[in-house]
Amino acid sequence: MSVVGCDVGNLSCFIAVARQGGIETVANEYSDRNTPSIVSLTSKEREIGSAAKSQIISNFKNTITNFKRLIGRPFNDPFVQNEIPNLPYKVVEMPSGGVGFQVMYGGEQTVFSVEQIYAMLLTKLKVIAETNLKKPVNDVVISVPSFYSDTERRALFAASKVAGLHCLRLFNDTTAVGLAYGIYKQDLPAPEEKPRNVIFVDVGHSAMQVSAVAFNKGKLKVLGVSFDPYLGGRNFDRKMAEHFAVDFKQRYKVDVTTNKRAGIRLLTECEKLKKTLSSNSGKMTLNIECFMEDKDVSGSMTRAMFEEICADLLERVDKPLKRLVEETKLKKEDIYSVEIVGGSTRIPAVKAIITQVFGMEPSTTMNADEAVARGCALQCAMLSPTFKVRDFTVIECCPYSVSLLWKAPLEEEGNMDIFPKHHQAPFSKMLTFYRKEPFALQAKYSNPSEVAFPCPDIGSFTINNVVPTKEGEAAKVKVKVRINIHGVFSVTQASIVEKLPEAPVQVNGNNDVSMETEAEANVKPESQNGAKPQNEGQTPMDTQQNETNTEEMNSETTNQETNAEQKEQSDSVPENNGQDDGKNAENGDAKDSKKKTEKPVEKKKKTKSTDLPILHSLFMEISDTDINDMFEKEGKMIMHDKQEMEKADARNSVEEYVYDMRSKVYERFEKYISEEDRTVFVNTLQQTEDWLYEEGENEQKNVYCTKLAELKKMGDPVVRRYTEDNARPDAFNQLGAALQRISKFLNHYKEKDEKVAHIEEKEVAKVEASYTTTAQWFNEMQQKQAALPKYTDPAVTVSEIRAKLKLAESTCNSIMNTPKPKPKETPPPVQEEAKEGEKAAETPAEGTSVDETTKAEPTESAQPAKEDMDLD
Repeated sequence: MSVVGCDVGNLSCFIAVARQGGIETVANEYSDRNTPSIVSLTSKEREIGSAAKSQIISNFKNTITNFKRLIGRPFNDPFVQNEIPNLPYKVVEMPSGGVGFQVMYGGEQTVFSVEQIYAMLLTKLKVIAETNLKKPVNDVVISVPSFYSDTERRALFAASKVAGLHCLRLFNDTTAVGLAYGIYKQDLPAPEEKPRNVIFVDVGHSAMQVSAVAFNKGKLKVLGVSFDPYLGGRNFDRKMAEHFAVDFKQRYKVDVTTNKRAGIRLLTECEKLKKTLSSNSGKMTLNIECFMEDKDVSGSMTRAMFEEICADLLERVDKPLKRLVEETKLKKEDIYSVEIVGGSTRIPAVKAIITQVFGMEPSTTMNADEAVARGCALQCAMLSPTFKVRDFTVIECCPYSVSLLWKAPLEEEGNMDIFPKHHQAPFSKMLTFYRKEPFALQAKYSNPSEVAFPCPDIGSFTINNVVPTKEGEAAKVKVKVRINIHGVFSVTQASIVEKLPEAPVQVNGNNDVSMETEAEANVKPESQNGAKPQNEGQTPMDTQQNETNTEEMNSETTNQETNAEQKEQSDSVPENNGQDDGKNAENGDAKDSKKKTEKPVEKKKKTKSTDLPILHSLFMEISDTDINDMFEKEGKMIMHDKQEMEKADARNSVEEYVYDMRSKVYERFEKYISEEDRTVFVNTLQQTEDWLYEEGENEQKNVYCTKLAELKKMGDPVVRRYTEDNARPDAFNQLGAALQRISKFLNHYKEKDEKVAHIEEKEVAKVEASYTTTAQWFNEMQQKQAALPKYTDPAVTVSEIRAKLKLAESTCNSIMNTPKPKPKETPPPVQEEAKEGEKAAETPAEGTSVDETTKAEPTESAQPAKEDMDLD
């Protein structure tokens, strides 16, 4: 299982993977860990990431940038309409009402939805991760801005499916930073102690996010979040570009607003200048050659000028900070530190505002660019069985307040603020309704003005198959609502509860059996370290009574503390329906029964629960059919890209061969090709080059392979002659040295040298025969080769020479290296003294009987040596 975390930003992306040594941020094919969030469509293929960045200016109409903020939004959204004038490509409305991009792809005008473009970028990140891990990647954790609405999160989730990825979690940016910060801390307070509160400020390319996080040992809890979705680094770039556009219009008489390409170049240079001013307070210059109308332009700016131009933007920085402090009710003395991440936090003026609001210098211990990706990879490792991760619970919070609305039978509306703002997540609540017919629940955001989305509606959920009881009364319907691990609201379960016939039971001691109790299994995925998600106690909500319709809705909650949820599943919690009619009276009777010595017989109520179908109708929902269609199109484009890459490689091979051989036939290979053949070969190379840049510019792969084979048919013999001529002398020398060794052996044998005299004569005859044959062949081949010019095929090849050498050595070496037989060894003479000593030992001393003789055991030195034992 892969462990990958993707930080998909509006400007660039970072990928972090888990290895045995820890979390590592990987690099792309350009050895850069920063992969631009750019997709460029051409007439042949797609360029994504770093390759697409070079086409921002040359192919700006078909190069899609800044599309992250458009995902999941309707085309008529005011934010989208304000963005369109700043985008160089054409933005159109999709049939679903969403945003699409009209580009030229494959020679045809094509419209891609923003989800498809997002999926293309995820596909590229998937390939980069697979290249580094050297294995398939399916499971990932993807970062998402904390202010994203349900619709945007669902669209992003759909894009991950189109890219063939299983998104284990959509992880909020600031929470990912908090996880990367806290999981390595060894000095966090104990669970029962006061938590350590840390503020995380993330000012990125397009948005600003702030969160307050409370840390205890093994636990992270997000206290609150605040944000400005429309304030980021690009806003500062645009302010600078507007300033220079006015300046250039006055000094150079060029209007940048009339030229999209010039506007892109100016915006790029302003971004570079902004980064330079962050580290230099003096005057910095901006120079652009051939800007417009063949005019070179230049300008300058100081840090003070920059802050003056961007004063209105800087005033907006402190608002999310102050709002967070107000909503979380944190005092300055309660804040342990302020951590900053994101590229735009490097602006000195932004740092100064953060210092002023919190009364302390912001800390830069986190990697400003890679912290989010590392946090996502850590979360993925916690969800993966591949790695063992330290126990660490992550408790999120809801950025917006969610309300639930319904209609009663008499057309009176009811509503409830079901998930207040900053309510922790993931979280489930069980609601009880009394209905005689199917009914609908409408989910929406309670405070639309706080939501960074044009439509406050989340969706409608219709509970079907609801019928009255046998007595004709309203049926008891339980509905489970949930904010899941991705931060998405849903109605996960609905069931109708029926009463069954009562059965008599004995009440024993303190047991209160009259209280109706139902329990549902709480199923949560376990973490890698074996720790199950922890469940805190229930928090009953106040009952709301609809007096007109005499309907009651009981709300029961469960606090789910978890760091793992791999899919939207029906998590449920123990319930205690203590608010049913008649319970108080029964409870009183049960208490009175405790005083009696007798155990009265009471009747226990049994219930039956039947699941009900739920019909979902979500705002701008992407159906499974649409996702499958986009997935198929993405697969076809991936195969097309692969074919185009193979075709480009084949074409480049032909081009490379032409350039390489054309120069070598006059230099390195000059002696190995005749003048006539050289003329024909060079003409063929020139014709091939002309063909490559004309009608052969866009041919199929097999055409290029055929063309290369034809060229090699003419060029390979030349290369082979060159190679043979350079390797042949060494091969001849090796064979000649072997013949000299054999000849020396034969001379020693003829002179009856003691070293070889033991070899049998018939064996020596074999050596002599081999020597004679090989030496004759050696001399003939040398003479033939010397008589041939170098531009003709050789008389003998290096492989043939080496084969002769191998044959001669295999025949002669074993005979010439026959070892001498070992001389026979004569046994040593037996010493007489040893024999006499043995006899003396056998004869007892005089006057001593045999029984009285004490036999002394031999000493260690006298014991015979033990034989070695062969051990298998």
